[in-house]
Amino acid sequence: MENKTYLIIGASAGIGFEITRRLSAQGARVLAYSRRPMPEQLPGVEWQALDVLHPDFKLENLPEQVHGFVYCPGSINLKSFSRVAASELRDDLEINVVGAFRTLQQVYPALRASGSGSAVLFSSVVVQTGMMMHASIATAKGAVEGLTRSLAAEWAPTIRINTIAPSLTDTPLAAKLLSSDEKRQNSANRHPLKRVGTPADMAATALFLLSDSASFITGQVIHVDGGMGTVIS
Repeated sequence: MENKTYLIIGASAGIGFEITRRLSAQGARVLAYSRRPMPEQLPGVEWQALDVLHPDFKLENLPEQVHGFVYCPGSINLKSFSRVAASELRDDLEINVVGAFRTLQQVYPALRASGSGSAVLFSSVVVQTGMMMHASIATAKGAVEGLTRSLAAEWAPTIRINTIAPSLTDTPLAAKLLSSDEKRQNSANRHPLKRVGTPADMAATALFLLSDSASFITGQVIHVDGGMGTVIS
């Protein structure tokens, strides 16, 4: 990762911050975008404010070349199908799909200029594994997976794009779902590996997909879900 430039959307917390921290530790230049400032100053990290829900947002000060891109913003809106308002569905689509779509459009020239760019998006285990109360987010994340496969075909062979599909991960976004020992244990027990995911689990996979070690991988949805999507325990 040393001497390469990476662009992380949603870099100030959770999975995005862990990816940024690891890239920084490996000597990379990281352009970090988020609504809130970084919780600490990291070597090689240049932070800029960005709200992907703003109708006219723009990625400022893009360099000529970007070697890797990660889009981390997401949402957790758990309601029964009959209670999901159209505005809530649109909100989930805006942050998970439209934000990814628009940032990818803006960073595409710099990824192409690198000669071997890699992009990583985030889906969810609920796209493959139907779960109650997840209709809105499953719809949005399903669109992310479709976008991944389409761009993998369109951007090959110069740019690779893959998606990580986690299960419940211990981030600020999931804090309400893990707010007690009982909730945490119940969530852990639903996974064959008997724990919830961590930002480190997701960041390790993201860094692999960004690296040259994954140079023959594109158009894939990688499940980092403790076995939830494929195994009954």
